[in-house]
Amino acid sequence: MTLSSKLSDPRLFRQYAYVDGKWTHGEGGREEAVFDPATGEALGHIPWLEAHQITAAVDAAEAAFVHWRALRADERCERLLAWYDLLQAHREDLATLMTLEQGKPLPDARGEVEYGASFVRWFAEEGKRTFGETIPSHIPNAALGTIKEPVGIAALITPWNFPLAMITRKAAAAMAAGCTVIVKPAGETPFSALALAELAERAGIPAGVFNVVLGEPAEVSKILCAEDRVKALSFTGSTRVGRLLLEQCANTVKRVSLELGGNAPFIVGPDMDPKEAAFAAVAAKFQTAGQDCLAADRILVHESIHDAFVEHFAERMAALTVGNGLESEVDLGPLIHRQAVEKAAAIVDDAISKGATLVAGDQSQAPGENFFMPVLLTGVTHDMKIWHEESFAPVAGITAYADDDQVIEMANDTEYGLAAYLYTHDIRRIWKVLRALEFGMVSVNSVKMTGPPVPFGGVKHSGLGREGGVTGIDEYLETKYYCLGALGSVSGS
Repeated sequence: MTLSSKLSDPRLFRQYAYVDGKWTHGEGGREEAVFDPATGEALGHIPWLEAHQITAAVDAAEAAFVHWRALRADERCERLLAWYDLLQAHREDLATLMTLEQGKPLPDARGEVEYGASFVRWFAEEGKRTFGETIPSHIPNAALGTIKEPVGIAALITPWNFPLAMITRKAAAAMAAGCTVIVKPAGETPFSALALAELAERAGIPAGVFNVVLGEPAEVSKILCAEDRVKALSFTGSTRVGRLLLEQCANTVKRVSLELGGNAPFIVGPDMDPKEAAFAAVAAKFQTAGQDCLAADRILVHESIHDAFVEHFAERMAALTVGNGLESEVDLGPLIHRQAVEKAAAIVDDAISKGATLVAGDQSQAPGENFFMPVLLTGVTHDMKIWHEESFAPVAGITAYADDDQVIEMANDTEYGLAAYLYTHDIRRIWKVLRALEFGMVSVNSVKMTGPPVPFGGVKHSGLGREGGVTGIDEYLETKYYCLGALGSVSGS
């Protein structure tokens, strides 16, 4: 059975790049197979574009920019809202496509479609609120102020763990601002991006405004970073790659926004019900099978409730079902590929070799080679890989702490600074720890923290800039100052 036969609308399954409103083959004969991580089955193939084809996408985006930016904000809003409506209308097909290429359970994929569509709606409206300001003049007979202008072409390089939402969160903001975009999706999950292109075309998004290029990641990113006509680059992915892209963008002085790695602490105060906190920690750790930059990597529990917390955590973790995301009642799907499984195993082995205790996690129960059964480790310490590396796997490590000052120091002991969780009902502890944590986002007594109104982003080596919220569109806007002098007046500096 082919992938397209599993969709109500087979046209959403495309095996081409999308440039200037046209479905594009590669010219060099290079292509890449895309696999279902749950079964190992080849879902289809995508072409790898040649360098001149990537440049052609820049040409198309440049030509389209002239007309797209000239539209009124409400006209761009109407087209984006039409795109939103189509995402909603086809959410079941989009979710199925995502589960097949990424592996996440179908309910999670449906949630991502809803989440991704919400950014299109948010920024469609936000584009009408890109206000300038009037500046009280210190210059005689002159009016001063600012207006916001789109930066130009934006290159968007997106990851495989959220193959639809990471595109819409970036592209909707850029397009609402008046920019045109070139999307480079992850090679593991290209079909969600191409389905977005199909629906953008149906929504009346003009040719050249939304382009999807495919190819070897290093080759494509090098071209986009070196291209002076590309004025902004937004990347979500590893800190290692983010550093390389930042270097490559230096010569063309691009606007760069980076959403990079995370190593989130999950802090549990001594006043918490250990069962309530443990169940929340399981939800924070195992979302997207741990393949989430917001996943709770270091679980720090006050020593007074540590043992009870571990008991409840293990109980809740044991109830999770691992399997093919298309099957009902599955909580965790596969990891994205075999290398991810090998990395997870290496992190567990390293921790055990350095004194951690394996409480649960029998890998002989894994239903396939790309699956990794949830693991619970206790006695995790600073010298272990799990403490410092983003595991991107269903591996939970728990450490006991004695007091607030110690746990603040432990939580901040990382190069990353994306997100942190804090569970306590003590308002004094909340305020103290919240202010002291060196993270861009802190969620108190809630696992869910993201959404369209939220300025998503981190500090330290977790990135630059923010996505979502009222600030998300600013990544794609320049502030232009004007001084409007009266005719015939004498002006000065």
